[in-house]
Amino acid sequence: MLAVLDTLRTEATDFVMLAPEEGPLAAAILKRGWELIPLRLRDATGQRLTRDAVMAHLLEVIAQIGADLVHANSLAMGRLTGAIAAQLQIPCTAHIRDILRLSRAAITDLNRNTQIVAVSQATRAFHVQQGLSEERSRVIHNGIDTDAFQPRAASGWLRQELGLPPQTLLIATIGQIGLRKGQDVLAAAARALPPEFADVHYLLIGERNSCKQENIDFDESLAGRFPAGRLHRLGVRDDVLQLLTEIDLLVHPARQEPFGRVLLEAAACGRAIVATDVGGTAEMLTNGDSALLVPADDAAALAAAMGELLSDENKRRQLGAAARARIEADFTIDRAATQLRDVWMKQTERHIP
Repeated sequence: MLAVLDTLRTEATDFVMLAPEEGPLAAAILKRGWELIPLRLRDATGQRLTRDAVMAHLLEVIAQIGADLVHANSLAMGRLTGAIAAQLQIPCTAHIRDILRLSRAAITDLNRNTQIVAVSQATRAFHVQQGLSEERSRVIHNGIDTDAFQPRAASGWLRQELGLPPQTLLIATIGQIGLRKGQDVLAAAARALPPEFADVHYLLIGERNSCKQENIDFDESLAGRFPAGRLHRLGVRDDVLQLLTEIDLLVHPARQEPFGRVLLEAAACGRAIVATDVGGTAEMLTNGDSALLVPADDAAALAAAMGELLSDENKRRQLGAAARARIEADFTIDRAATQLRDVWMKQTERHIP
């Protein structure tokens, strides 16, 4: 979302951000020189505020700003803006970036926004089946900065950092560590590869955010699931662009994916991709043309696709080039920004007294 606002900030629009005053989001906002108003979600003792207290806080702050429109950048915030939309009497738009089961109350809240933006057709369709308004919802696919993320020649620094020979093949998977992202399926696929791929190494980029015991256990079990000595946990990195340049294959074994940013980034960098055909992935990448797509939870199919590309450098290059072309044609940050701006303009025009 910040990249979209970067694109729009040259226009006659002022953005005021409501966000927690600490953390990476606040740091990114302040780095850009934008106004940040602290969003209070907890009281002085650290206890989470009640829903009513948060809504009252939002009403007060938004009234002080004198905003013409409020955009909620998550499903959770979209529930809150929907709940106070009638009192605000200005357009409220909400972004849905998740595919998950919602309560009837959550759907009711979301439908009170004047416009709901989903990141993929799959995301919108899933929620419409739960009762989300067809009339008030539309799709704007995420976009990527194709100037920043573009194909570049590898320099070999990552293999040196990991102490690996220059010819070592690297497979990366990037995302939160958890059941939904399917790193266990990648581990099973890695073990299913034939002996000719015994020198392939695997990069696990990201960390576990969930404190649920099942995800803690899942996280702790991963080291033992991959082939011994060939898993490298790199944690959260701020140099994903540079990492993508160095890898041979991006594997995204997710069990669900509304519209993965890492897929946009890897495709824009011209990387060969193997991904599960879930959520909105097929709206971005075409099986056999710009990526290889396999069923979720199918380690054998994943291993077969990985083996096919690991043994064929030319095919990796062809898929990477096609993926880059696909992003340039339909998923640039400029296109996403223009579409979101148009939504905002239409909503404000409809609310002119």
